[in-house]
Formats: sequence, C-alpha cells, structure tokens
Amino acid sequence: MGIVKISDELHEELRKTSAVMHRSINAQAEFWIKIGRLSESNPSLTFAEIIHAELQQNSVSLQVVINE
Repeated sequence: MGIVKISDELHEELRKTSAVMHRSINAQAEFWIKIGRLSESNPSLTFAEIIHAELQQNSVSLQVVINE
C-alpha cells in the first residue's frame, strides 16, 4: 500500500463521485484506476464491455444484477 499524490481538483471529483456511487474515496479511486488500466489495455472495448467482462470473470450473473 502506498500514497498517491493527486490534485485537489481530482480529489474533490473523487469525493463527489464516491458519495453518488456509495463507495469510499479510496474505493472510487481504485475503481477509476482499474477501469483506466483495463481501457488502456483494451482500447477497442467500451466501458460497458469492460464492466461486462469483469462481471463474467468474477462469475456474476448479469441477469441477477439487472433484475435487482
């Protein structure tokens, strides 16, 4: 575990977004970092396709998620 320095503006966006998404600020930052890394590694995939692949990889049934 380490410390990453970010701008005050980005931290404020993290704070606002984490509240909306019901995540901690750290969890929101980790999510953005993970999605950014996956996006750079898979530039032809959309955000929705990346999320779908992650759900499948973790054996999460999309039918269950959609119907909740």
